[in-house]
Amino acid sequence: MTTPAQPGAEQRAQSVVALGGGHGLFGSLSALRQLLDDLTVDQLTAVVTVADNGGSSGRLRGEFGVLPPGDLRMALAALCGDHEWGDTWARVLQHRFAGDGEMRGHVVGNLLIVGLWELLGDHVDALDWVGRLLGARGRVLPMALEPMDITADVRGLDPTDPDALTKVRGQVEVATTDGVITSIALEPAEPAVSPAVLQVIEDADWAVLGPGSWFTSVLPHLMVPALRAALSRTAARLVVVLNLEEQAGETGGFAPADHLTALVEHAPGLEIHSVLADRRSVGDGLADLEETVAAIGARLVLDDVAADDGTPRHDATKLARAYARIFAAG
Repeated sequence: MTTPAQPGAEQRAQSVVALGGGHGLFGSLSALRQLLDDLTVDQLTAVVTVADNGGSSGRLRGEFGVLPPGDLRMALAALCGDHEWGDTWARVLQHRFAGDGEMRGHVVGNLLIVGLWELLGDHVDALDWVGRLLGARGRVLPMALEPMDITADVRGLDPTDPDALTKVRGQVEVATTDGVITSIALEPAEPAVSPAVLQVIEDADWAVLGPGSWFTSVLPHLMVPALRAALSRTAARLVVVLNLEEQAGETGGFAPADHLTALVEHAPGLEIHSVLADRRSVGDGLADLEETVAAIGARLVLDDVAADDGTPRHDATKLARAYARIFAAG
């Protein structure tokens, strides 16, 4: 069993790029933001999935033809500082309108982001301005510069042929399928990517992928050819953070090793430095996980990173400590 690495002496501050979306990326950024305070990390950038087609994001995407802003908004909220200004703006950004009219369900931060996109005409510049307004402790960039759809080949949806594959389209539809996802793809297959994204990946010391919805927030990054190539070229060491449990719809019945296997199948040859898993959550799947990690030439790091309230969430402070140990060990 691999134990947590111990910090080394006089480590320089590290540049980190975190890839993902939704609540998983929010949790990872909340942890990494803490490392800015003790200078373990000096530069932090989020690269965020832009394939959402549901809720407020989906409505704005459909009406204005823009990137879905929801995951970008959550990443910005995660980077707000722990003080009155940051806490207040984080709450404003995440506020969802009630009522019975057309605004019901829309989120303030989504409207702010889309408004700046219209005003400035530049996705990256507008997000940088939102970050300045919030006092964000890092930068948020979109995975691609055009909206995309996730498609999945799903087994088990045809009652007459349980082994037949059915094509499912859309982030919401893929995330809630009753079948077993065998693979995903993106439409368009080769979306445009901001040069800023490629630069931060090239300059990073560490890249963090996961946790989060495995097929709709984590793996899509590896399906963008320009991003995949950048991750293959960079000297940054890649850390894959496994989820604490299976997720109904996307990864029902998945053990920890199955998450890693799915990632490797979608990105064969991708060099992974470390795989971080919660010691208690791995349970009986430890032997399979150790074998899978060894097969890809990575290092398995087992640590206590789960929240203590019984929910399948990573605890930000515990996760921050685990990241610090990994970065210090190099």
